[in-house]
Amino acid sequence: MIPSNIKALILDMDGVIWKGDAPIGDLPATFKRIRERGLKFVFATNNGTKTPEEYQQKLAELGVEIDASQMVTSALGIAFMLSQRFPRGTKIFVIGEDGIRVALEEKGFEILTTENAPQAQAFVMGIDRGINFQKVAEATLLVRAGIPFYTTNTDRTFPTPRGEIPGSGAWLSVITSATGVEPIVAGKPFPYLMELALEKLGTKKEETLVVGDRLETDIAAGQSVGCPTAFVLSGVSKLEEAKDWNPNIVADSLAALVG
Repeated sequence: MIPSNIKALILDMDGVIWKGDAPIGDLPATFKRIRERGLKFVFATNNGTKTPEEYQQKLAELGVEIDASQMVTSALGIAFMLSQRFPRGTKIFVIGEDGIRVALEEKGFEILTTENAPQAQAFVMGIDRGINFQKVAEATLLVRAGIPFYTTNTDRTFPTPRGEIPGSGAWLSVITSATGVEPIVAGKPFPYLMELALEKLGTKKEETLVVGDRLETDIAAGQSVGCPTAFVLSGVSKLEEAKDWNPNIVADSLAALVG
């Protein structure tokens, strides 16, 4: 099913590799086939909750060995973006988990506690399973005061084996509705993660296939940089929606795609 000119894959994770903690299909067999075909691959995910090393460990537990350098997350993307705009030592208030915090700290930024949030020079938001009213209130006050506002992604939901639960975009809507301000977005569908992934792979866009389950983020991101795209039906978006996005390939799953 993969065209002969394709040399590399940019793979989404949630809805393509797993749902929650449950693997989708026989992952060791799927990645054995990918390697047998001589395809390079990296992962590009809007989920910035984990560090590359934590994702590496999670994949290893599911029988897939990768190098941490094969991970491109929205947390890494936003940290790099901010490093181009703010000096080391800039104080940042974060609603998010370890993936974002570690990525920002590695770039030399100071992460503020909720109590110290008024000192912030920038605000970054991602999914945070410890979110509470105080965090949201401090973020709202910062954004309304004109502090620069960034987010890892705008995915409204997050797939789990039981169904979809609120994603980063759902929580983000609380801040945007309270402030009337839209954030600068690092993740898909914007091209930034795709460009980082292509740089890691060293392949041309026309020979790199972007694989994802969300039409409005994964497929749109691939199309934004001119890559061919493969839409898999193992995650969030439905087959009947695909006609509005025109992915190059439609497959039931990653395993079906790679044969």
